[in-house]
Amino acid sequence: MTTIALAPIQRAESPGLWMLAWRRFRRDRVGIISLAVVVVFVAVAVASAARLVAADWNREIAVSYAPPTSIGVDLSSMPAGGAEQPGAFSLPAESSIEDPLEQDLAEIRKELAGASGAIAKAATLPLGADKWGRDVLLKAIKGTETSLLVGFAAALLATFLGTLFGAQAGYLGGRVDDFFNWLYSVLTSIPYLLLILAIAAVLDRKGTTTVVLILGFTGWTGIFRLVRAEYLKHKVREYVQAADAIGASDTRRMFVHIFPNVSHVVLVQMSLHVVLFIKSEVILSFLGFGVGVDTVSWGSMLNEAQSELLTGKWWQLAAATVAMATLITAFSLYTDALRDALDPRLK
Repeated sequence: MTTIALAPIQRAESPGLWMLAWRRFRRDRVGIISLAVVVVFVAVAVASAARLVAADWNREIAVSYAPPTSIGVDLSSMPAGGAEQPGAFSLPAESSIEDPLEQDLAEIRKELAGASGAIAKAATLPLGADKWGRDVLLKAIKGTETSLLVGFAAALLATFLGTLFGAQAGYLGGRVDDFFNWLYSVLTSIPYLLLILAIAAVLDRKGTTTVVLILGFTGWTGIFRLVRAEYLKHKVREYVQAADAIGASDTRRMFVHIFPNVSHVVLVQMSLHVVLFIKSEVILSFLGFGVGVDTVSWGSMLNEAQSELLTGKWWQLAAATVAMATLITAFSLYTDALRDALDPRLK
């Protein structure tokens, strides 16, 4: 009797959600380019935080309102080298009166000449200078650090609160769901911009930490609504009932079994809120409720630029606007590509 040995069937292991999403994301050229732009901005912000670049952004290294290098030196705003300063007093050449302070004044002039030579200010900079002669390029780099720090920190705080509240409301239901729905209704009944401006005015404390807390504690409502809906959908599925049958606690079912299946929704919402909070920080700083006077951000640069435009000094406005528009556009396109990769049914 002949026995036939059957070879074991080789089953290919199915790639997970994240691997499939990465494969779909790599095919999106716009998403890859946008991700590269975002990575460049993040690298610049990290280098600024590590004081590798823009550490001396507040140094007055140029003349007031020094124009960009591409424009050239504005000779009309510079004093003539040999011109006599108005109000200066000089004795007639034919006078033979000896000045008793002439020797002391000569020494003072030498000291001032040496000091002025050591701190000679530039007449032009790559992107120009502001009213105090500070480099606009360095201010834009430092503003990138501030805006990204506020955007990411506030988005992490809002995502944590929205996920925590949404999980409890969607899974537990009952009075817990009623309470969080009431809180959600109260916060969303007030226009978002008016809400953050009112809280900032009441606190009357400027600073990066204050801005992060204001945005984080008021911006979780959108994440809460989506996470609550996902938990309402998943809590009645078979794998959750199986976890209940083996004695898993409510906390374990919420955050060990259900959360990995809704994490892609949370990730996309966090990316969207980074963009929202960067724009919100710019608005707060522009209106004077944002970062402190010793901190520079794109919003504070725009606040300064509104008075500079009256005299035709446009370069600080252009630098802050181009940097902000580039980052927000790239981050928005990256978020759209990420959402399509994680859930292709939304296309």
